[in-house]
Order: sequence, then C-alpha cells, then structure tokens
Amino acid sequence: MPRSPRSPRRVLAAATAVLALTALAGCGTTEVPEAAQASAGAGAALSESCAADDTSTSTGPVSVTDGLGRTVELDAPAERVAVLEWQQTEDLLTLCVAPVAVADVQGFTTWVSAETLPEGTADVGTRQEPDLEALFANDPDLVIVEVTGEDDEILGRLEERGVPVLATVGADSTDPIAHMTGLFSMIGEATGRSERAEAVLGEFEQHLADAKSEISAAGLPTTDFVYFDGWVDGGNVTLRPFGEGALFTAIGQELGLTPAWPGEVDPVYGLGQSDIEGFIEVGEANLFYTGNEDPDGSYVAELEKNAIWASLPAVEEGRVHAFPSGIWTFGGPRSSEQAIDAYVDALTAP
Repeated sequence: MPRSPRSPRRVLAAATAVLALTALAGCGTTEVPEAAQASAGAGAALSESCAADDTSTSTGPVSVTDGLGRTVELDAPAERVAVLEWQQTEDLLTLCVAPVAVADVQGFTTWVSAETLPEGTADVGTRQEPDLEALFANDPDLVIVEVTGEDDEILGRLEERGVPVLATVGADSTDPIAHMTGLFSMIGEATGRSERAEAVLGEFEQHLADAKSEISAAGLPTTDFVYFDGWVDGGNVTLRPFGEGALFTAIGQELGLTPAWPGEVDPVYGLGQSDIEGFIEVGEANLFYTGNEDPDGSYVAELEKNAIWASLPAVEEGRVHAFPSGIWTFGGPRSSEQAIDAYVDALTAP
C-alpha cells in the first residue's frame, strides 16, 4: 500500500498490475456555511466563498448513480456526510457542506490547501484503514468512499452497517478533467448542492479559459512540459512523472502546453516512474514539481546535487518551477484552479 502523501488511496494497486511499480507510499481559510454548522459542530464558520454563496439546496428525495454504476437512494439530500478520501473531502467543502468525519485530518491539512476543514472535524483514521467504529459514532447519513471495484473490501464493510454508501472512483486517464468535474457534480447531487456545483464548475471553466489566453500571450520558447513529484528511499531518488492521462497533465494541455514524458504510465492515473537519468528523454521541456517537503527527505535537494540533473536544459535555463505547497495533485475544482494559477505564474513571470 502506498504511503498517503505520495498518491491517492490505492493508486499503485492499478499501477503495480501494469507497470510493476514499487510502492510510493494547505489558499484558503475556507470553512463552512451556517447551514452546515449543526453537522460540523462548534468551530464551523463561514468561508468567504460560502458566505457569499446564494445558490439553493434541494430538499427532495435523491437518486444518484455512483462511480460503480449503482443507484444510491436517499429520502433527502445527505447532511451528515463522512468522507474517506481527500478529493471528495475537498469537494464537499467546496459545496459548502461540512463533513462530520474525515479520514486522516492531519494529512488533508498538510497536502490540501484549497479548502480547510472546520476545527474539531472528527478524524477516523487513515484512508487505507479507517476506524469504522469512530466513523459510525458520528452518525453519518452518507459515507463517501473511493474504491477500486465492486469487490473492494471497505465497501462491503461499510454496507454491512446499513448506511448509504456513495462509491467513487479516483481517476480515469481517458478524460481526467471530465472525471474530476463529474465526481464533483455527483457529490453535489447527493448533498442537494447541484446548483452550487454548477456555479463552481462555471468558475473553473472561466478560470481555465482566462489562463490559456495568458499563456498564449507569453510567447513561450517551448510549450513542452513535464509535471513530477518524487521521493528519496535508501539514498536513491525516484521521480514520478505525470504523463498523458494525469489530471495535472490534462490541465497543462488545456492551457496549450505539450506533454513531453515519453515513458510508460499506469492506465488509471497516468503516472510513471523514473530515475534521474530518465529525465534526459524529456529534452527541452519545462519542468514543474510538487512543492511540498517530504518528511522522509527532500528529493529536490538530492536532485540539485546530481550532475545529470544539472545538465538538463530546463535546469540550465532556469525553467524548473516548484508549485506552491499544498496543491493536491488529485484534487477537485479548487485544487485544479490552484494548479492553473501555478502554471500561469511560473510561465509568465518576468
């Protein structure tokens, strides 16, 4: 099982089967609106975005098709929602709904800055091994979980408790942006916040269009790019390039950039694996990387000591750019807007 900061839940389960990859293992002061304070408990307050939100919340019965194609029926939109994955937690907060319980609060706070959990949100263990007793002690009327298929063990354990479960799938490399926005809309539907979801997605599309115009006007010497992260293990640096099918690669493409990673990637998340020498293959490409510091050691510091790395054109010409810390690479519309801004700021800086 991968360590959580480096990948979404079970991301390498799929990758291992195809590539035999080794295991790899926050903008805002966003809180929640008054409507959600009852479920969040004391400490929940309005975010600037949600305080200004004037969209409606539906009240009738809900019938929503989840990521496995199952129909989830609710007598009314879910209000007390427990969430076991970070993208879905971010989405819920963007919809101005405070979760009653979340997996790995500390990890979310460290790696996701697009939204902020209300103080005192119940922590129910890790994303890989949640504490179900703690989860159900918070009396959820819906649990949102990310699964790999209908036979996912956690799905069966949740359904035994008789609480509705919205099963989601973490990624789809055939159209990662559509998958991200579709998942956001699904959660909006389940919580009666479809009108808010539509408004947010409209903002995302406009953000993308405006940013594309900025980058086009910049007259870049090359549009080739690779986004990557990495880690240090036993003194060795491993890099994880985001290839075709990865969300941040797709965002770059929408901005008019050209993916340059030539290696193999997994079929779900579009992620590859490489040593430093492998990056010789990216040629003149601009390089972008995750800005979070890894508690196990800075792979960036190790890169800077390496002569091969120093010889790459992007390194020699100052075209290697760190994204700000706390931009979740597997996030929702708000994390994706942060990524858009990071690309623009890096590529248009004087």
